[in-house]
Amino acid sequence: MDDTQLSEALECLLFVSGEAVPVERLAEALEVDAERVLQALEAMRARSDGGLQVAAVAGGWMLCTRPQYAQYVTRLLRVQPQKLSRAALETLAIIAYRQPITGPEIEAVRGVSVDGVMGTLQARGLIREAGRKQAPGRPILYETTEEFLRYLGIKDLAELPQLEA
Repeated sequence: MDDTQLSEALECLLFVSGEAVPVERLAEALEVDAERVLQALEAMRARSDGGLQVAAVAGGWMLCTRPQYAQYVTRLLRVQPQKLSRAALETLAIIAYRQPITGPEIEAVRGVSVDGVMGTLQARGLIREAGRKQAPGRPILYETTEEFLRYLGIKDLAELPQLEA
């Protein structure tokens, strides 16, 4: 398989998957070395033509629309972007930077109850239970999900902005 065929095959796989696909899974499907697949994906990402782009998101790669065309896609699909309240964003930021973290620890940082907000974040798939803390009462630990990474459009938590000291 030459480079052009590899790029075209990758484009097809990313199109039909509809979600982020790890390099290893793409390489397996194409019966090609993972390093070669990664190089092809990087080359595809560097291209600036067309309305679609290849992006590294949530531990994998996916085909998505370019941001400058979002308004047209939204109009066509009549999609209302799911916005989070300020309380939900604050809570989500605390979880993202301090995970795994318990509800009481989040409340100590925010200074208010977070029960309702936590339910909303779980319902949207942005956070999940990550086990229980080895402490009295064994409170539930929370962490962010791959949906959280997709929501922000980042590859992994290392891409979160650094906090000021």
